[in-house]
Amino acid sequence: MRKFKEVLMQIVFLVSALVSIAAVALICIFLFVNGIPAIREIGFGSFTLGQIWRPSNDMYGIFSFILGSIYVTAGALLIGVPIGLLTAIFLAKFCPVRLYKIIKPLINLMAGIPSVIYGFFGMCVMVPLVQKIFGVNGNTMLTAQILLGIMILPTIICVAETSIRAVPEKYYQGAVALGATHERSVFLTVVPAAKSGIMAGIILGVGRAIGETMAVIMVAGNQERMPQGILKGVRTLTANIVMEMGYAQDLHRKALIATGVILFVFILLINLLFSIIKRKTVV
Repeated sequence: MRKFKEVLMQIVFLVSALVSIAAVALICIFLFVNGIPAIREIGFGSFTLGQIWRPSNDMYGIFSFILGSIYVTAGALLIGVPIGLLTAIFLAKFCPVRLYKIIKPLINLMAGIPSVIYGFFGMCVMVPLVQKIFGVNGNTMLTAQILLGIMILPTIICVAETSIRAVPEKYYQGAVALGATHERSVFLTVVPAAKSGIMAGIILGVGRAIGETMAVIMVAGNQERMPQGILKGVRTLTANIVMEMGYAQDLHRKALIATGVILFVFILLINLLFSIIKRKTVV
């Protein structure tokens, strides 16, 4: 009976893994089957490097959206990674137990807040604040970067904290035995030992930031133009797809699906780059 249960669970796990692989494969097939013909019809260079998106005139250039996604994601990482990493170090090595019991549930709660709620917060609080401070329209690239930097914090904090706690205690004890202070032992011994897990958290944060749609739409301004500065509006790849898919037809619809293909490839390249960096760092 015990052996039967073990075989049954192996089959369940195998089926679950195959379902996950099949889901990813079906998504890839759908995107490429529907998107590649549009890229071929428009022209790869015209599509990816074109600066004008005007479906009414059959002009489908997404270069401005690509740059918008890069700038917004990069700004979110500049804000979210240092804060998230330092918070994870504090929670893992410096935070008192009583305070930890308060902070940790709040961080977990942040991870469960829907994107539209973050968008409402950005629209009602951050947009007027940016407008008041800088004297410009608050729907800017800067607003989107700050909001996404906040949104990726739970992911980076949770993964980084888990990685830091997984470092064997002997690393820390060895540094202390050699005369290092608590702070130096943590930052020069424990944190470098957890760099692989920290890098994984950053990768997940990049995926969250570059794939975010609803919150970005509500605060970024969504202008169909090349990015002109952090205090100007910007449109990302995901925002362009969501805003126009509802009424798009024929080549316009195919071009939006092709935009999803470019976004998909873009995320794969970012993950590959981080994987290469992580391997070199580990070596």
